[in-house]
Amino acid sequence: MIDAPSDIVSGTAPLRVLLGYARPHRLVLSATLLLLLAASGAGLVQPLVAQHVLDGLGDGTGVTGPVLLLAALVVVGAVLTGLQSWWQQRTSERVVRQIRRDLVFRLIRLRVPELDRRAPGDLISRVTSDSTLVQNAATEGLVMVANGVLSILGAVVLMGLVHAGLLGVTVAVLLGVTLVMVLILPRIREAVARSQESIGAVGAALDRALGAARTVKANGAEGRETAFAGQAVDGAYRAGLVGARYVAMVKVLSGVSIQAAFLAVLGVGGALVASGSLEASALIAFLLYVFYLASPIGSLVAGLGMLQQGLGAVGRIEQVGRMPIEDDVDGAGTDGAVGAGRWDGKDAPPVEFRGVHFSYPDRSPALRGISFTVRGGTQSALVGLSGAGKTTMFALLQRFYEPAAGRILIGGVDIATLPRAEVRRRIAYVEQESPVMAGTIEDNLTYAASDVTEEEIAEVLRLTRLDSLIERLPDGLRTEVGSRGVALSGGERQRLAIARALLRGPEVLLLDEATAQLDANNERALREAVEQAARRCTVLLIAHRLSTVTGADQIVVLEHGRVRGTGTHQELVEADVLYRELAASQMLVGDEEPVPVTP
Repeated sequence: MIDAPSDIVSGTAPLRVLLGYARPHRLVLSATLLLLLAASGAGLVQPLVAQHVLDGLGDGTGVTGPVLLLAALVVVGAVLTGLQSWWQQRTSERVVRQIRRDLVFRLIRLRVPELDRRAPGDLISRVTSDSTLVQNAATEGLVMVANGVLSILGAVVLMGLVHAGLLGVTVAVLLGVTLVMVLILPRIREAVARSQESIGAVGAALDRALGAARTVKANGAEGRETAFAGQAVDGAYRAGLVGARYVAMVKVLSGVSIQAAFLAVLGVGGALVASGSLEASALIAFLLYVFYLASPIGSLVAGLGMLQQGLGAVGRIEQVGRMPIEDDVDGAGTDGAVGAGRWDGKDAPPVEFRGVHFSYPDRSPALRGISFTVRGGTQSALVGLSGAGKTTMFALLQRFYEPAAGRILIGGVDIATLPRAEVRRRIAYVEQESPVMAGTIEDNLTYAASDVTEEEIAEVLRLTRLDSLIERLPDGLRTEVGSRGVALSGGERQRLAIARALLRGPEVLLLDEATAQLDANNERALREAVEQAARRCTVLLIAHRLSTVTGADQIVVLEHGRVRGTGTHQELVEADVLYRELAASQMLVGDEEPVPVTP
């Protein structure tokens, strides 16, 4: 399991989180800093050597040695800078790789209620753009700040050796600019945080439009969606401008500070040279140090800017670290904690709901004391008007959500006591939309059953009547289905989803409107396949078309989150008004008056 840094999970200060990402690479980053300091040291010595060259030219002594030393310092500084850049970039890529692994690990395991509340595009932007800002801050930013501080201190010491008075003038000028920058830098963090939120909104808008591209085109809504996404783009633009304004101010201040220091030193130093209290070569050396300060000050300012940007992005990444995840989905669920109560798989297990209550946030209760039992190895159907709670029950069975009260048992075991991996390993679920993953048909068939044989694949293709489709395709099972299975028809996607579920050999099979997009012939074939599956597993299915469930062993009629009645098709036609109305509307019974009963 890939773990995010502990600081992220605990929600501590952003700077500690940032340092937490850099901590595993501290040795390499320290070596990188040493190389950078060595390169800076080579630059620091150059003004002193230049002063010796000038003095040599003035008094007629040889300058060959100082010139060669100066050239060597330039070459050494360049080589050290190149090596430092390579190490730093490599470390930077390693840091962002770990950040993205942590985020991907958590995002894929987010609990369903959390996923329901958040736009996928916004979550994706945290893996892409936010992680890049943190990457730069945790490596390059930290090194640049450390190098800038140490190089400035070294330059200050050497400038003091050249002339303490001119150093005082330089520090006085730089101190005033520094105070202004201290006020501006925190605003960069706030601006970046707003900008990243806006970028996430752009991703969410695109995900909305591209995820339903055919719906958008079929309704001629390209202009509307473009305008909607354009508003998000404009928001990101405005937020980006705010951050750019502060960054520009910092760059202007850093440049102005050097120019102001140069002019002040030139004025004071020129007066000292004119009075004879300072050698011209010393003034030139000091001015070279002033110009040298431009690099470490620029490094410090840029590094602080990166840190502020990274700290702004850390908040969004840290937020992912605080989102609840399913931490029990990576094992097979076979540890001894479950004990002897776990069903053994020899017989299809019964499924039982006992007084189950559930509500979605800010909505009226979806389930109100649901209780019924499905015998093992039988077919049971859930019917009722839309919103009765049928799909919610399937979600609870797979522990996508947890009931507010009551228990759900499979094989006599409360599923709340089992790891989610164990529950879902024994259940196969065919969703109403029958989503298909990008890849080949074979990839989708074996998505959760990679060890099946060719014979098993052939059998399930025959049961779902996909064999004729495979035979017609030039690439057979290796045919690409496209994004979201766009290369397949709705019925083909539905049959492929059912085949994928059957190939798992589940103990409990959940079918949510699994035949809604099938023609009569394919629907009949799928019913036969389900009947065969029911011989070795327990089948629960949701159907609005009652013709698909008239042969079920048990039909559970739901209304407003409650069980209204249970029985066979014929029993419910005779005893339940709502079911008889549903059956009559689908011409499964005559129009004679129903038997009056109390629901």
